[in-house]
Amino acid sequence: MSTGKDPLPPYFNIDPAAAAAKLSHPIDTARFAKAAAFAAKGRQDLAKRGYAPDGQKRLRRFSTWEICKYLIPVAPAHFRRVLKKYPDLPQGTGEGNSKWFTLDEVLQLRHHFAAGGAADKEYLPWRPKGLPAKIVAVSNFKGGTSKTTTTAHLAMSAALDGYRVLVIDLDSQGSLTSIMGGEVADEWSTAFPLLAKDYANAVQVENSVREAAGTPPLALDETLTEALKVSPRNLIQSTHWPNIDLLGAQLNLYWAEFQIPVWRMGLRSWSLWDALSNALINERIVDDYDIIFLDTPPALGYLTINALAAADILLVPLGASFLEFDSTGRFFDMLYSTFASIEEGENAVRRRDGQPEVRFEWDAVRALITRFDAGQQTDLANVIQAYFGDFMTTYRQEMTAMVGQAGEQVNGIYEADYREFNRDTYVRGRETFDRTWAEVKELILGTWWRDLQEANQTAKAAGE
Repeated sequence: MSTGKDPLPPYFNIDPAAAAAKLSHPIDTARFAKAAAFAAKGRQDLAKRGYAPDGQKRLRRFSTWEICKYLIPVAPAHFRRVLKKYPDLPQGTGEGNSKWFTLDEVLQLRHHFAAGGAADKEYLPWRPKGLPAKIVAVSNFKGGTSKTTTTAHLAMSAALDGYRVLVIDLDSQGSLTSIMGGEVADEWSTAFPLLAKDYANAVQVENSVREAAGTPPLALDETLTEALKVSPRNLIQSTHWPNIDLLGAQLNLYWAEFQIPVWRMGLRSWSLWDALSNALINERIVDDYDIIFLDTPPALGYLTINALAAADILLVPLGASFLEFDSTGRFFDMLYSTFASIEEGENAVRRRDGQPEVRFEWDAVRALITRFDAGQQTDLANVIQAYFGDFMTTYRQEMTAMVGQAGEQVNGIYEADYREFNRDTYVRGRETFDRTWAEVKELILGTWWRDLQEANQTAKAAGE
């Protein structure tokens, strides 16, 4: 009940003259440059929070407790006995039973246990020989769905599991690049020259046809000529993780969204959606790694289309809210419209010319609920699960205080020292990403296994 003394809401009785007095002069375009400069300085300062005093980003060491609980399935006492028996193995640093090891040392220890450990234990992750890396795209055209956070933690999970990982940042905001400690000077250190090189190669093929027909060639400008000299291996940089490499991003990568359609208009036969896939396959990058993660922009633009076309597995993060559920449904609708349109348009020409048809296919697609609050979002999450059905992961990635604190340091939770938390808090915080990785790993292993069976059947049929 109002007493007559309750204050009015703050939007009543605003004095226009006083409001005008608070305003600055009208904003011109130069003011945005000043704001951007301040933001760039702040971004650099904040990104350096997780760096060592010498300005380098380094991965922390891992304790005996962590190694035996999360990384190598051995009892601590047996772990210590093995180290004592084999003094040539990494011995870690520290006093007494509390030893700390770099991830490089952990990877060496994994191989030692795999060579002579119990046959029923998984010391090294399974990966079939002779098959290419699995490419996992993390995408949704709505921002704020934890897309980059999910990509980073999956990459770190895979690395801790022992896989060789490449992360490709296709978002010009460069957030994943910051998390991984990457330095990207300009667009020539991003995926842009790979896309340009694919177009330039297509132009060269077209010009060969034109030369034979006696028609004028298409021009190769300075950008395309330079792109032909680029190798992906010269763009990929190492990170503070010994088994994670990075192809980074920065603001100028967004130029690709304008340049790609211009190239396409210049050569309609260029399959723009295959540019990234061609770079990864033709340059044999898929043979250098076990898993490649693609972080995409929050839009269904040309960079995202390239990522989705290259991907074997698509992960779509979303929050358990109506707006994110609605947006994700529209994202799936746009995926259908976009790729069905490409298939229809391309195949009409290919059927006419007697060429094989284009068909897009993914090994698996999963929507993943992130930032989940079981106390408030369970009912809506169940509804989302019911509607998306087998497109959903079963585990919902919970939001914990540990995740927020790691984010403030521009780190992943796996980079956080558990001694900064209550032990139970660390275990719960880590579990939310461990369980997400378990589901994604199951998809990867299952699709690898299926590929292996198909390869064996093909080889058997060829032998007969």
